[in-house]
Amino acid sequence: MQAATKDSQVAVVGAGIVGLCVAWELRKAGHQVRLIDPEAPGSQCSYGNAGAISTGSLAPLAMPGVLKNAAGMMLDPDSPLHVPAGYWLRAAPWLLRFVAAADPARVERIADALAALFEGAMENHRALAAEIGCPQRVVQTGQLHLYRDHGALAKDAGSWRLRRDRGVRAEVIDAAAIRTLEPAVSEAYQVGVFMPEQGAVTEPFRYATALADALRAAGVVFTRDRVLGIERDGNWRLRCAGGSHAATHVVIAAGAWSAPLLRPFGLRVPLESQRGYHLHVAQPGLSLSRPVVLADRKVFVAPMETGMRISGTVEFGGLAMPPTPRRAALLGEAAREGLPGLRLDPQPAHWMGHRPCLPDSLPVLGPVAGQPGLWCAFGHGHLGVTGSANTGKWIAGAVAGGIAPDRFAPYAPERFG
Repeated sequence: MQAATKDSQVAVVGAGIVGLCVAWELRKAGHQVRLIDPEAPGSQCSYGNAGAISTGSLAPLAMPGVLKNAAGMMLDPDSPLHVPAGYWLRAAPWLLRFVAAADPARVERIADALAALFEGAMENHRALAAEIGCPQRVVQTGQLHLYRDHGALAKDAGSWRLRRDRGVRAEVIDAAAIRTLEPAVSEAYQVGVFMPEQGAVTEPFRYATALADALRAAGVVFTRDRVLGIERDGNWRLRCAGGSHAATHVVIAAGAWSAPLLRPFGLRVPLESQRGYHLHVAQPGLSLSRPVVLADRKVFVAPMETGMRISGTVEFGGLAMPPTPRRAALLGEAAREGLPGLRLDPQPAHWMGHRPCLPDSLPVLGPVAGQPGLWCAFGHGHLGVTGSANTGKWIAGAVAGGIAPDRFAPYAPERFG
């Protein structure tokens, strides 16, 4: 790896929450930083997520038995996981890798890698929020996962074991305790798992915007442009739609748009957009004290500064297919079952974003082999907020030469062959 001097010019491609955190840590270390993105900072996937800081989310999406459990859902357009008929051929290579990632021994290694990446994330987000002037925006109220009965909870036993084996606090509670924590929850949910150490960002876009404002104040240059290619001519040169920019180091943090930038270097990273939806209700008619997960419907309901956000579902379809309005409507139906007093009138705002997902649920982090000064920081999937602060610290530390290459081995872009 090529260590950077403190006055190195570093270009970060992508101004989502991950790219913003990477830029923040690089600027703190004294580097000259340019952030390049065709869209406004934090306006894509970072805009509409559930805001969770889920350091306990250590179970990959591909768990043992995933093919048996997921195959039927993928064919059902109303299920939490759907692959449209016209996208099956394109999704097939990714799905085959996804099934392979569910090998039990591999699942354990993935959980270890996620635990390493998320260690201390809650504290680091708190520190970041204080540094950028919005300490109130990061809270630690815990998460409540809800099940209809113990039989339903038993189906997720493997995921909860992975968490507990790695020190995550997860307390099984009964119906009375559920209602004590959240009186608005339907009596249909009789069993809960409370995770007291989990946190949240109370409004993700405002958090990202505050970080962008702090970066500008610190001298970081924001360039609204699309990177078309990355080339080497002594240093690095980023070829953009509106011109080109030179840099000593380049960090690819462009979310679901990242993989094509690596193809000229012989890397075909199987990055897929798992299109996620939300409904945002400004006046929900009830209150929650913390994020609540309706485990049977794969729906995440989170209180926000601006109302209540109902998010979830996984839909394949790539970057070009238009949103499916029915997917957003299904979120409202599920949330009303779990929270009978929920008001969805007037019409809630709905949104769709591209979550950048790898088949093994691990991001692509660290140096590109044989390309000194080229770094990756993308593919955090459903956990971009959770992993963003630590990713920034890891990348900045590695650029400075203070983090050994083996730290990045589980997340290397070359792991896909």
